[in-house]
Amino acid sequence: MDNNNPNHPKLSKTEKKFLRKQTKARHTLLRHEGIESVSHATESLVIANGGLGNGVSRTQLLRVLERCGSVEALLMPPNKPYSFVRYRTKEESKRAYATLNGKEMVDDLGQNITLYLNFVEKVHWQGLRPPVLPPGLMIVEEIVSPEDEKMLLESIDWTDNSLGQNAQKSLKHRKVKHYGYEFRYDNNNVDKDKPLPGGLPDICNTILEKCLKEGHIKYFPDQLTVNQYEPGQGIPPHIDTHSAFENEIISLSLGAEIVMDFKHPDGYTVSVMLPQRSLLVMTGESRYLWTHGITPRKFDVIQASQRQKSGVITSDAGNLTLNKRRVRTSFTFRKVRRTPCDCSYPLFCDSQSCHQNETFPSFPENDKEASELEQEYVHRVYEEIAEHFSSTRHTPWPQIVAFLKALPKGSIVADIGCGNGKYLGLNKEIYMERRLATLQELARLLRPGGRALIYVWAMEQEYNKQKSKYLKGSRDSDEKKEHFSSGVLASGPLGEQNPGTSNHDSVCSISAINDLTREEGSNANGVINSKLPVHINRTSFHSQDVLVPWHLKRGPTREKHSEPQKLKSDPVGLPDSTPIFHRYYHVFCEGELEAACRMLNNISIQQSYYDQGNWCVIFKKL
Repeated sequence: MDNNNPNHPKLSKTEKKFLRKQTKARHTLLRHEGIESVSHATESLVIANGGLGNGVSRTQLLRVLERCGSVEALLMPPNKPYSFVRYRTKEESKRAYATLNGKEMVDDLGQNITLYLNFVEKVHWQGLRPPVLPPGLMIVEEIVSPEDEKMLLESIDWTDNSLGQNAQKSLKHRKVKHYGYEFRYDNNNVDKDKPLPGGLPDICNTILEKCLKEGHIKYFPDQLTVNQYEPGQGIPPHIDTHSAFENEIISLSLGAEIVMDFKHPDGYTVSVMLPQRSLLVMTGESRYLWTHGITPRKFDVIQASQRQKSGVITSDAGNLTLNKRRVRTSFTFRKVRRTPCDCSYPLFCDSQSCHQNETFPSFPENDKEASELEQEYVHRVYEEIAEHFSSTRHTPWPQIVAFLKALPKGSIVADIGCGNGKYLGLNKEIYMERRLATLQELARLLRPGGRALIYVWAMEQEYNKQKSKYLKGSRDSDEKKEHFSSGVLASGPLGEQNPGTSNHDSVCSISAINDLTREEGSNANGVINSKLPVHINRTSFHSQDVLVPWHLKRGPTREKHSEPQKLKSDPVGLPDSTPIFHRYYHVFCEGELEAACRMLNNISIQQSYYDQGNWCVIFKKL
């Protein structure tokens, strides 16, 4: 709108503020979700802030939308902060656009939110592949009667804090009692030589005998963990320690239903409804390979057409709503394992892991420990693997090539980070320097007008429903296909970062280590685990601070641009007789790199984007 046009009145401050926010919402949807709005009226609208991810339920939003006309469809994608509505006529959608834009409503959490509407041409919500239960997972509904449920819940005395027959703990996210054996949160295991007196409560015998008779378990359990979850509490994703318990793990859901999330190592997630008084049975793949956890929140996304019993929460955006959580108590029964685990998943098995006797570093507690971690798991590792690492870095990345070729003649370039110099010579009119220590130093180095391009490895290896090349690669040969772990290029008017030397590991890791939160060190039961986790190559990241294995291939010196040699692997995908080095990485979540850059003085961010499993920022010195 032309404010200088006499035919159009000047906008008020409130109207200008609304237009800015509406435009920002439109751009955010386009950049992050690929949703493009149009300027002309259509029957369909996208509603920013009106989504399940904002705590807005289907019933609540429909009540507001139907005041403007006949709603033919309302699509609410799971966990997204927006929704789509299609009206019967354009006149009705125009009425909604004019009436509801900038309107405040109260969500199910009692918070005020403002709706921003834009027209869209077509709405297509396609979920992922049809969800099915993980193999080996089963849900038995109504395994106990309401009367038995009441007796089981009343048998647990949460006011008794004595460590007599059971061990009781109040964890950050829930209350816990152990019977038979105490689960040790410091080592994710049980002390098999120190059973708790009293064994399992007698009241559990009836349900356990029923499970044996019906074939849900083969062994009578000797360990019980009782968890009580208030609304808003949960448990981080985890796999119960292989060496601690036998194959079958069963869990009763009492007092309320809950949605539990199961995640495969390739990143595929299935949300499963566990009804009140149901029994969850995990065996085989679902027990040994998939993580399971409960997201801490006060509402769950469930099917809306009829109150869902057990099963997978589908991605049908036209049939989802919110369900308010209540207090839930779980009785989880296990059989303590007396022999090493010989499951079919050795890469995930602590009994079979080739690293089980190796000592890994803990999360650093101070600058000295952070420096020692960097020296041992960044600098020393790359000194050892430099030749092999360099042989796998040979193909320039298109967006980095474009950045370099756009630099003016005479620019000086510092190639900082985990690189081997493969970007040298791409632009003959610029000169290269090496190795800067920190983002602050990078900004200091730039002259006014100088630019920096920063790449860091992303936590999100699947983005906008597309897997990165890293996830698509062969798991048994991480070195075979190149990934851009992290790097900086600074042009001088400096500029750029390279995917390949130890120093940018340092740049990222130093800032990341000093900002560690203990929650990211949560172990399989949601309590502090001080050891850095070892990442499984070519799988999704489950922690931001990890050790990434490098299987060193020793051999004769290879040509600079030769193809990397293929590693010989054993049947389970581990390289045969090759040294393994562990590189420390901090992988960045969406927005984290940009937020860190904004803390620098005298710079402006020119671009922030995602590129094949990396978060990237270009900034300019003012």
